[in-house]
Amino acid sequence: MPLVYGGAGTRPCAVDPPLILAPMAGITDMTYRLLLRRIGGVGLVTMEFISSEGLTRGNRKTERLLRFDPAERPLSVQIYGADRERMEIAAERVEEMGLDVCDINMGCPANKILKGCAGAGLMRDLGKARGIIAACRKALKTTPLTVKFRLGVTDEAVNYLELGRICAGEGAAAVALHARTAKQMYTGRADWSRIARLKEAVTIPVVGNGDVATPEDVLAMFRETGCDAVMCGRATMKNPWIFRQASELLAGRPYREATLAERRDVILDHFRLIQSDDADAPKAVIAKLRTFTGWYTHGLPNGGDLRRRIASLESPQAFLDAVEEFFAAHTARAAA
Repeated sequence: MPLVYGGAGTRPCAVDPPLILAPMAGITDMTYRLLLRRIGGVGLVTMEFISSEGLTRGNRKTERLLRFDPAERPLSVQIYGADRERMEIAAERVEEMGLDVCDINMGCPANKILKGCAGAGLMRDLGKARGIIAACRKALKTTPLTVKFRLGVTDEAVNYLELGRICAGEGAAAVALHARTAKQMYTGRADWSRIARLKEAVTIPVVGNGDVATPEDVLAMFRETGCDAVMCGRATMKNPWIFRQASELLAGRPYREATLAERRDVILDHFRLIQSDDADAPKAVIAKLRTFTGWYTHGLPNGGDLRRRIASLESPQAFLDAVEEFFAAHTARAAA
């Protein structure tokens, strides 16, 4: 069954299948979101985190992050900040853009965000968190509001149930829980039992997040927590097909692994999107290509050879040529 965000006069947003791309700084830009849409299986994609300060002060870098292609929709934008008035203005801007969902980040564990009392830092002050949620809900006349958070800042300050109830009380359409504390960052294991507890504690939909590495993990999270949707982030970089594969399992069908040819095509497709989108910034293109080549070659035979080769490449075209040659060699070996 699809998940539908909406209610209280807001415009409904169907998340079908109930699989969501998590926001990742420096990763979930327009090119990456488009790539996952083309592969299929994802119900909702999310932009990188957007600073309310940058958004409300006309910062050029922030404005660039807000670019999107209609083919990405439904699309969520996640805003963060510690100032209630700035967050309200940022939410107004999201409303003006006509995006499908506005999400508040109350889960980012990065130290620079915590020190500014934004992200997971807001879990230290639930009164302040409530004020921001209420202000954003007021600003969003038709756009559904969601909130993403963690278990708490530390093991000694676990308060996700209280925050979940606040979100529901202030009119949020759904909440997403990364089942770790901010102190854990991405270490240890996510405690899925807390997602189940949150589902029992609130009446609005709950999205589960944390340690979803395989299509089978998606089904396991649904089964073990009763959550309404599953959010996946880092695993998509190693396996961009994870949403399509998980959607097959949800439909009761077996899925297949991506072929070598499909891997090549996806890598080259993404790289060409990056090259076209950042044509005026070759250094940024190369940085992105190095990052994604490292992830995309994970688990491939002799993937380390390609990673070592690209370390010395200095042009986007050289990257494309290296990838083509790498897969051509693999295809020749398989045919021998």
